[in-house]
Amino acid sequence: MPRSTEIDVEVAAALAQGARARQEDALATAFPQGAELGFAVLSDGMGGHAAGDVASRIIVSEIFAELTLRSVHPDFETSDIPRLLEHAVRVANECLRAHVEDAPEMHGMGGTVIATMMAGNRLFWASVGDSPLYLYRKGALSRLNADHSMAPQIDLLAEQGVIDAATARDHPQRNCLTSALVGEEIPEIDCPEAGVELLPGDLVLAASDGLQYLPDAGIATILKRARRKASAGIAEALIAGVSGLNDPEQDNISVVVLKAAAKRAPRAGLSPLALFAGLTGGLAPVSQLTARDG
Repeated sequence: MPRSTEIDVEVAAALAQGARARQEDALATAFPQGAELGFAVLSDGMGGHAAGDVASRIIVSEIFAELTLRSVHPDFETSDIPRLLEHAVRVANECLRAHVEDAPEMHGMGGTVIATMMAGNRLFWASVGDSPLYLYRKGALSRLNADHSMAPQIDLLAEQGVIDAATARDHPQRNCLTSALVGEEIPEIDCPEAGVELLPGDLVLAASDGLQYLPDAGIATILKRARRKASAGIAEALIAGVSGLNDPEQDNISVVVLKAAAKRAPRAGLSPLALFAGLTGGLAPVSQLTARDG
């Protein structure tokens, strides 16, 4: 079997509040320069006055801590990643449960999550909810993770001719979640064992559903135009594309962009970078992971 091309992964993140009264998205990334492991976590909080902003921060901080502590254990293996990701999601959910038990007025708080981890050239993830994880490869945009909302079922009814396309597009239950972290049993977790192999030129995009005020074709157009930019420029272009809609109902927007390129020779004088963003919003710095195959 031929060896996979070794890659560098450049990472950046950005958030915008949109037209909402508060920022309920949170994210964190850790991609140390030259390391073979890196990860990113993004959560879209829900609950409004029941502290969706608090929920997203709890989810991100708990998963970030679990991935940080367990991935540096001497016995850690790449084959452990799917189980680690799922375990970290369940730990965050239990933390939400404990928080609600201590503060019953917070009942109803929760959030979606995408937790990704890079190991060598492979991208692994665990996700709950409707926040999308996209792969942009050779001009084509595809969704990697499952959509835990009513949208896929409604679209299926349209494909079968039970309802028309316009009814499906505007269906009032379209955005109802079928799985989320709320401190109770999690109905569905998308956590494939094999993940996906990244190739030079690939872009991976994790986002809250605020980005989906743009249709997939619009997201693909922005990525096509911005693909030669650094990851920070791509993230900024996506935020600008949504903000340019001037939608009075615009949701919070958060994005994490991973840009894969053929591995370069190491540069001297670069120290490890880790960033934690999402508490104050804005464009996050760039961090980078060198992936080595085998």
